[in-house]
Amino acid sequence: MKHHNQIRGSRRFRLIISLVVAGGWFFLASNSALAAPDSATCSANPENRQLDFWLGDWTVTYPGMSGNSASKVSLDLGKCLLVESWDGAKGHTGKNMFAYSADDLSWHGMFADNEGRVHIFEGKVSKGSAQFTGPSRGPDGQKVLNRIKVVRADANNVEQSWEKSTDNGATWTTVFHGHYSRKSL
Repeated sequence: MKHHNQIRGSRRFRLIISLVVAGGWFFLASNSALAAPDSATCSANPENRQLDFWLGDWTVTYPGMSGNSASKVSLDLGKCLLVESWDGAKGHTGKNMFAYSADDLSWHGMFADNEGRVHIFEGKVSKGSAQFTGPSRGPDGQKVLNRIKVVRADANNVEQSWEKSTDNGATWTTVFHGHYSRKSL
């Protein structure tokens, strides 16, 4: 009987080990299948690189500006996310984040600032220009459509505008138009 229990215990041990090994292989295989694409994909994908003209350190000027506004645009997350860190020089700071999604083949963006505003955008980017739109609410609760445009003027100059529409895009009001000049090294 003791010998029979040892054989049964040995079989049970081998079965458990086999299940653990098979489960480990399954976990590794499914984990790699579900994992995000390799970050090298973003660095090599032409769609992800379409906003690279905006990368750098910038001095920002705009009508009515007082002080020194600045922007730093850099890449993060394995070159999959473009991040603008903006300083309006009057205590107003913000971040714009833009990324191309390989899942839906579209550009997405988000703006957040230190005054509690957050806007989500969908966009289109082509060589030297980008346009993002997204809804928000105005101070009285009215629906507002926001539109951000980023356009390369030349290698050292970029224009960015932010427009708002309260009639679903029939008319637009410019609330920000900034000229970005690349800072000298």
